[in-house]
Amino acid sequence: MCQLTKEAEDFIREIFEHLQLSMRGYHKILKVSRTIADLNGHDLIEEEDIAEAVGY
Repeated sequence: MCQLTKEAEDFIREIFEHLQLSMRGYHKILKVSRTIADLNGHDLIEEEDIAEAVGY
């Protein structure tokens, strides 16, 4: 369900390591990113969707 662009995959890995997220935090960011991507009309989760989700 949560398919990411290559850039988004790299970005979320960096965030995961930098913020030392748990797997629970990682999945919560993915879920919020999927919602943001849907609202923006994106088929795949993009880097900007993840950045916005992390801001929340």
